[in-house]
Amino acid sequence: MDGGRTRDLELGKLALYQLSYHRTKQILRPGPLRFLPVRKRPYMPILAALAGAALVGLLVYGVSAQAPTRTLDDAIKHDLRPTAPSAITRLPLLSGAGTRSLASYRGQVVVLNFWASWCVPCQEEAPILEHAQHALTRHGGTVLGVTFKDNSSDSLEFVKQHRITFPSLRDAGGEFAQAYGTNVIPETFVIDRHGHVVAISRQEVSEAWLNRATTLAQSS
Repeated sequence: MDGGRTRDLELGKLALYQLSYHRTKQILRPGPLRFLPVRKRPYMPILAALAGAALVGLLVYGVSAQAPTRTLDDAIKHDLRPTAPSAITRLPLLSGAGTRSLASYRGQVVVLNFWASWCVPCQEEAPILEHAQHALTRHGGTVLGVTFKDNSSDSLEFVKQHRITFPSLRDAGGEFAQAYGTNVIPETFVIDRHGHVVAISRQEVSEAWLNRATTLAQSS
């Protein structure tokens, strides 16, 4: 525990799942409904109460529907290796023309990293990911970045500033990130050669964690 912000789940000797954000469910607790008595119309308070209950139900549903999925996290915590979602979804390349999908890298270890130029932790972990890219390319792997709610010009400036050589894709609508339960960045998913997620970090990665996770992916 680091200041109450980081929780690692130990699976064997490897911390394969990292979570650093306090993401609490929002619960609406309506106060008591008060109505003035209306003579000869006793059904009005009942209708108003039913309408109020229906409205609260819709609000609670809206909050729960927006909550990020944690299906992948649950699988990793149970020592399973789920298939990476939306692998065939093609996204535009950040640099240059054309599109690419996660499936384009099948047969390689992929470190899938969601980032943005405005994200301070993304700036801090950029050198770690770039160092990992050099190591992965020697063993048939790659870091694959996916920009999250970022302007292309700002993303390109970020790549230039941090001398990033690994490829990045643009997820303009956020649907690809949503498939991974990503709504806060940075987040990283390590995927083995068979397209299975073996490790998740929902926080800024450390070099030690990334080394352990990629070693596990390479051994599968």
